[in-house]
Amino acid sequence: MAKKVTSIKHNTDTRAHIPSKEEAGYEDASSKVQSGKKILELPKNPIVHRGQDPELFWLNKYGNDDREALLKIDIRSLYRHEHVAPETLIRNLYTVTETQSDQLDLFSSVNELFGNALEKDEIDKVSEYYQHQDGWTNRLIQGDSHLVMASLLEREGMAGQVQTIFIDPPYGIKYGGNWQIKLNSTDVKDTNDEALTGEPEQIKAFRDTWELGIHSYLSYLRDRLLVAKELLTESGSCFVQISDENVHLVRSLMDEVFGSENFVSLIVFTKTGGASSNLLGTVNDYIIWFSKSKSVVKYRQLYQGKEAGQEGATGYTLIENIRSGEWRSMTKDEKERPLEISKDYKIFDGTPLMSTGESSKGNLPFEFMGKEYLPPSGSHWKTSVTGLKKLAELQRIIAIGNRIEYKRYLDDFPVVPYSNIWLGLGERGFTGEKLYVVQTAVEAIKRCILMTTDPGDLILDPTCGSGTTAFVAEQWGRRWITIDTSRIALSIAKERLMTAIYPYYNLYDENGDVRQGFIYKTVPHITLKSLANDEPTANETLYDQPEIDKKLLRVSGPFTVETLQNFEPISPEELDDEVRVNEEEGAFEDVIKQHLVSAGIKNGRKDEMVVFRSVELLASESLNAEGFYITESGEQKAYFHIGPKFGTVSKKLVNEAIKDCRSRGDAQWLVILGFSFESDIEGGSQTMSMGTFQVDRVRIHDDLLQEGLKKKPAKSAASFVTIGEPDIDLNRNGNEATIEIKGLDIYDPIKDEVKPRNIHDIAYWMVDEDYDGSNFVVKQVFFCGGDKDEFNKWKKGLDNLAKESTKKKVEKTLKIEIDDEAFDRLYGHISHPIEIKRKGQKVAVRIISQFGEECTKVLLT
Repeated sequence: MAKKVTSIKHNTDTRAHIPSKEEAGYEDASSKVQSGKKILELPKNPIVHRGQDPELFWLNKYGNDDREALLKIDIRSLYRHEHVAPETLIRNLYTVTETQSDQLDLFSSVNELFGNALEKDEIDKVSEYYQHQDGWTNRLIQGDSHLVMASLLEREGMAGQVQTIFIDPPYGIKYGGNWQIKLNSTDVKDTNDEALTGEPEQIKAFRDTWELGIHSYLSYLRDRLLVAKELLTESGSCFVQISDENVHLVRSLMDEVFGSENFVSLIVFTKTGGASSNLLGTVNDYIIWFSKSKSVVKYRQLYQGKEAGQEGATGYTLIENIRSGEWRSMTKDEKERPLEISKDYKIFDGTPLMSTGESSKGNLPFEFMGKEYLPPSGSHWKTSVTGLKKLAELQRIIAIGNRIEYKRYLDDFPVVPYSNIWLGLGERGFTGEKLYVVQTAVEAIKRCILMTTDPGDLILDPTCGSGTTAFVAEQWGRRWITIDTSRIALSIAKERLMTAIYPYYNLYDENGDVRQGFIYKTVPHITLKSLANDEPTANETLYDQPEIDKKLLRVSGPFTVETLQNFEPISPEELDDEVRVNEEEGAFEDVIKQHLVSAGIKNGRKDEMVVFRSVELLASESLNAEGFYITESGEQKAYFHIGPKFGTVSKKLVNEAIKDCRSRGDAQWLVILGFSFESDIEGGSQTMSMGTFQVDRVRIHDDLLQEGLKKKPAKSAASFVTIGEPDIDLNRNGNEATIEIKGLDIYDPIKDEVKPRNIHDIAYWMVDEDYDGSNFVVKQVFFCGGDKDEFNKWKKGLDNLAKESTKKKVEKTLKIEIDDEAFDRLYGHISHPIEIKRKGQKVAVRIISQFGEECTKVLLT
């Protein structure tokens, strides 16, 4: 039996074998990527070497005014964080009523879905990083786009492999429109401090990028375009979406990077409404299109339906009675409502039968309806006299005054090519509710992708947002990589891709090679030449109308979620401005010390305050300070590990801090301070020779990071709040078990409070039923914080597949039985049953809050 639920696989493509997050650090032992700092160098301005285009100058463009200056980029590693295959997730929601052998084969080996990336032996992993290839899986990457693209270019050797790049950067330098603070809220106001993101990576990006306003903005975009150009194939294209505020500057910048000779088009597309103004309102945005090399750029013509009186068909103002052959001009009402014209009439346009320029063979007269016609001086017939006679036989010639014209029917070619003016995208450009504050219209990205790529080609979007580019690329069978700094953006994109339903497009290749393309609808293209010369009618391909198999349901293909190596440099001494950085970090630790003494730590679970008598800084990498606090038992000692000012607390350093604290033997508490934490850092009790000590994660309030950025500092209740571990039960029943989420302490950066045991503040949670310690493979997913109708896309897809709303008709068409209980579990806190295969089997649970923060807990069966 054929598979009923499937996805598009890119079996002929590969990608570099990279480490998982749990294997971080081992890749430095690879023979290709040596330990130590690795730098990518590119000329800051290629125009200097071409010497032909005008140059745009801005403040600090070259640093010390060195026009030959090089752009230097620190090369980092990328780590696999999660493996997601929606096929395996939806499989929990139905059973097959016919033979199940083929269905079970599909899910018998998760390794097959991820190109055998999970099958490496432990002893081979180190030597194989970057040296060998895995099967292709699409990629959702968290990290600074500049560093991620440089890593793809240098560490993975992806130069010349990307067919199309779509960039939707911030339109300007106002922070309010460039991010959102919660997964389920797009209400962001630029003038409202409460809308400011709580993510330290975003704050750092905002400060670093917009320090010099528009000058910093241009450097930000220039740096990314330079790397993007290196990633493109020779036939590749780069699109940048922008508003009228900076379109002129970005166009000049792209002239410098790609060369003005490679400019293709400035696309104008309309939005829902215009920006409010006392003057002329603005209702459009722009997409600037450049090619890597215009002479070989890949281009697929797209068409829209032709309608009389609309774009490309304004000249069709004549109608002919199909019975009598009589023709006339349309009336005023017919021109205004051409779709209401009677089916007894055909719409046509009269076009000249003559072209300008003398014919080398001379002109011969042509007799039509008893009258002789001859092209005037300086022109010639578009076809031979024999061809004119053929057109007359086909009743394709009409006489208008002293000339004859070719009768071109509206349906001779029922479509018209798109121009660079795209109307109505604000009205029909989105599919469903807008998920992200700066979400791009689906239709705009779709057209850019279909114009410049074929199925199987690779798309890169360094500005992921809500994942629209990945969503569209997935729908149309393209491979994709998308990048974002924001945890919120990546979580929205991941959720969107996990639950997406697509139509199944029939492949041209029966063996499933997507690179051979889809079976597309075609339309006839009847021309004067083909009729006059009695040639076969040409057909044009409609690349946006593939043939659909309504008996199959398609979901997203397998993809990996990846993270960039820690946002902080590997070591301070590797930085050019070492002294400045050390001073800055020292000042930051001193601020932490002062706030610990003055404000203490708030226990988020018990709503209690811990007050410190004294805190002193230590000269240690893992333990940065020590302090004394008073309890009912008397004075107690605490050690502090202070995470980076901009970045994520490292599990490696936390482990070192625990070892150091254990060896000292005089502490009752180890406090891990940070703005964000690697997902697998856990608290708990640790044993030492003198007893035990408690380890707690403590969230630093964002106000300590945002000085000078907000209009006024917030009045927070505490600068530090403890973050508790998730309360999770594993309930075993024979050879099966279920996971129950009983609660999660979630820090709300808006209200500066920890919400204990609030399941509704969980956005979604995932389960790896057989965690191998190195690769988190998502086998189950559940949505706690969403509306049931909004997130129940899989069941809607099964229902819509049969175009019937009743369960029996769905089951009859698909030969499957929908598991209503499993669908109900999708919106709760109890997992599907888990098969216990052996003693000591690990079950990993990962929970993502509405604020994008996540935690992972591993349970033993």
